[in-house]
Amino acid sequence: MARVYLSLGSNREPKRYLAAALVELRERFGELAVSPAYRSQSVGFDGADFINLAVGLDTDLSPEALNDWLHALEDRHGRRRDVPRFSDRTLDVDIVLYDDLVRQGEGHLDIPRKELRHAFVLKPMADIAPQLVHPVSGRTMAALWAAFPVDSEPLVPEPL
Repeated sequence: MARVYLSLGSNREPKRYLAAALVELRERFGELAVSPAYRSQSVGFDGADFINLAVGLDTDLSPEALNDWLHALEDRHGRRRDVPRFSDRTLDVDIVLYDDLVRQGEGHLDIPRKELRHAFVLKPMADIAPQLVHPVSGRTMAALWAAFPVDSEPLVPEPL
């Protein structure tokens, strides 16, 4: 079994779609570690604010099979793939870390996920796995968050 951390985000009916995603993730993978949710401005395009959170889970799926399962989850909840990649979305679920694996693959399968450099991924990760070590930098999520310039990407706690 691999320990995997995911980033979940939505800026179109986010409470609805994030809650639905958590239900399906629990049904498929069992117990989850779920971070608090945070509201932040969209990154990479001009769009509505996102609500993001992180999830930790254990899986026997390979990174590729898990990525395929997550894409199907997004699709079941209205994710459109016929629009620009950086645009509003009902659900965005990415593998952030998969054990200590470092690799790049098809389907935007980059592990560790480059978005860890953004507050909307890093803060929820530090919340649920503060002592988890980044496989490239060797620093913990807590240390990475402590060094983050928080004023550059403000986050607002958002109850789901």
